[in-house]
Amino acid sequence: MKAAIVGISGPELTAQEAALFRAHPPAGIILFARNIRDPAQLGALVAALRAVLPAHAVLMVDQEGGRVARLRPPHWRDHPSAAAHGALFATDPAAGLRAAWLTGALIGLDCAAAGFDVACAPVLDLGLPGAHAVIGDRAFSADPGTVARLGRALAEGLLAAGVQPVGKHAPGHGRAMVDSHLALPEVAEPDLAADWHPFAANADLPWLMTAHILYRGLDPAAPATLSPRILQGVVRDRFGFTGVLVSDDLAMQALRGTPADRALACLAAGCDVALYCSGEIAPTTDLLIQAPPLTPQARCRLEAARTLAAGRRAALDGPALETERKALLSW
Repeated sequence: MKAAIVGISGPELTAQEAALFRAHPPAGIILFARNIRDPAQLGALVAALRAVLPAHAVLMVDQEGGRVARLRPPHWRDHPSAAAHGALFATDPAAGLRAAWLTGALIGLDCAAAGFDVACAPVLDLGLPGAHAVIGDRAFSADPGTVARLGRALAEGLLAAGVQPVGKHAPGHGRAMVDSHLALPEVAEPDLAADWHPFAANADLPWLMTAHILYRGLDPAAPATLSPRILQGVVRDRFGFTGVLVSDDLAMQALRGTPADRALACLAAGCDVALYCSGEIAPTTDLLIQAPPLTPQARCRLEAARTLAAGRRAALDGPALETERKALLSW
């Protein structure tokens, strides 16, 4: 398998996409709202993808709750934002933690039933006042300890449903003053200990996603996604993270060069897997042709993530969990 997870164009797998994935199999596919209409359509798409992908390729989805959700009502559950859990935690920590676990479990049940292996949550960034709203209510709190604990609870809920969580965006997106979808944010703050705490406290998660942010005090020459100094020196060595390190979407405008150039650069910097979400066939083809195979270490990390989620999966009663969450949290 190639060291890349890619998007597809629409609600059906095209013949061109199927041929590409057979010839240059990616490590996984990520789906977005453009790919999802209803359970029957999604089930057919998942079956078509499974038929052309390697056995252990992952299916991934952005499903945080709140405004970042690809599985939406009326066909799937509505889920509260991270900030809603943070507000509950501020008044009742035990209730906030339980609600975050319940949300993780319910998101996980939705994802698992739809055929997804990986959910891109929890957000471990700080929700800092004055920062760009791209994070905003996707963050649990401005307090590092609160973010660490609620992020852990949501991740544990996902694992209880057999779904692999992805902490994001390492080493911290909370200080960004611009949207990395549109431009490269720069952070000059020299002391990032608070931003790092939620990631270090959750360094045993199976996946982390990088941030497309230039941290001038860490590496003035490269954003985190492309910086060995940050990915190895901070995320691996300082945080102690040993899981799968995936880039944020390489289609975002924060980075320069072709998508294939960006993929090769992030892999050289220390990512295990490059993530390219546009679904455009020409750049996706170029990226998959040029991308190297997964390294042996990356394959081991992916297998460890899969094994962890399979081993943690529990028998969950979705309606009962939903009733319990409604008693704790309204949104």
